[in-house]
Amino acid sequence: MNATDLIQLDQQHIWHPYSQVNSPNRPLAVKRAQGVHLELADGSQLIDGMSSWWSAIHGYNHPELNHAVQRQLENMAHVMFGGLTHAPAVELAARLVELSPAALNKVFFCDSGSVAVEVAMKMAIQYWQSQSQGEKHRFLSLLRGYHGDTFAAMSVCDPVTGMHHMFSEVLTQQLFTEAPRCGFDQAWQQEFITDFQQHIEQHHACLAAVILEPIVQGTGGMRMYSPQFLRQVKQLCEKHNVLLIADEIATGFGRTGKMFACEHAAISPDILCLGKALTGGYMSLAATLCTDQVAEVICSGEAGVFMHGPTFMGNPLACAVANKSIELLTHSQWQDNIRRIEGVFKQRLPEFLNLEAVAEVRCLGAIGVVELKQAVNIPQFQQTIVKRGLWLRPFGKLVYSMPPYIISDLQLNTLLDITYHAVSCIKES
Repeated sequence: MNATDLIQLDQQHIWHPYSQVNSPNRPLAVKRAQGVHLELADGSQLIDGMSSWWSAIHGYNHPELNHAVQRQLENMAHVMFGGLTHAPAVELAARLVELSPAALNKVFFCDSGSVAVEVAMKMAIQYWQSQSQGEKHRFLSLLRGYHGDTFAAMSVCDPVTGMHHMFSEVLTQQLFTEAPRCGFDQAWQQEFITDFQQHIEQHHACLAAVILEPIVQGTGGMRMYSPQFLRQVKQLCEKHNVLLIADEIATGFGRTGKMFACEHAAISPDILCLGKALTGGYMSLAATLCTDQVAEVICSGEAGVFMHGPTFMGNPLACAVANKSIELLTHSQWQDNIRRIEGVFKQRLPEFLNLEAVAEVRCLGAIGVVELKQAVNIPQFQQTIVKRGLWLRPFGKLVYSMPPYIISDLQLNTLLDITYHAVSCIKES
């Protein structure tokens, strides 16, 4: 099928994420992906600064990841996980327990990051139900937070500025505290935790858990905050007998410079959500980890089991490639790579402050952010960068990049050069 027919059929039948049906903005047809490049149907190549929504940390078409899938496919593509098990899932669970913060010894596999959050919330609710404390069923979340697009996950996303505010009347009403006001490297002031402390002191009797994105609030604005805030949240949760859920779907597997962002604060949550980079961007898989205590209390309750079971739970293909992705990561100099990427961001991003459209720049690990004074005209911006060989997907006022860890300094500088040109073309309205 030629590219023209492909796009025509796409526009007739496919509804793309966060887009209008019958959108006049034509998607780009990707024919192949290799390394950090996307090859389009017309033969042109784009540096992918998004890692396919932050997941393809090793780049594309990696021979060892390809081989892991092919080798597993020769044995079985899938088998139900109810009453059965298999080596890829067992090996992956053991790896995740070894890598994750201390005490997270139980692993529940699921389909996607959003579902991992749903599972975490169900775990927290069932944990208290099993102790005859069903009144503890609400959640305390941070404003500017984002945790996914499914219903329970939407209920703990920012209810006003988040993308799901239009569903607010039909969602379970949760509790929200102010977004962290302390930058990652900012000197700590005790007032930064005051609002959170007041909320948990007032509402702990009805709270099943606090849920947050550790250190980096992603889709809510790419905001990086102080590890001291996270440490104090953990202390207050323990003091007031409230579980802590850490949503590391975006930050897990090295993106912030630590294997998991919780490590910046040296804390361990009661429940941990993982996804995105888990399989190196090859296929959908997520995991929700919890402590022995959480698991054992749940199973001591009325149901006697945790009430969740996805059809494709622990899919062997996904687990096999996840094992290889983690092996590649842990046996590489990934921390040096992240420091190298961060070093380029720190050197180059201040240049953007010279542009009239730019309000602020920031970076942490392999996350680089240019915040504009007004919302980005996304189709116009993407048209500009694609012509020069780059793929980014801005949102709101943010032009950001989370590239594959294998990106070279030359490729990253090219990415920033093209971004600078595109931002320089933006004029304040």
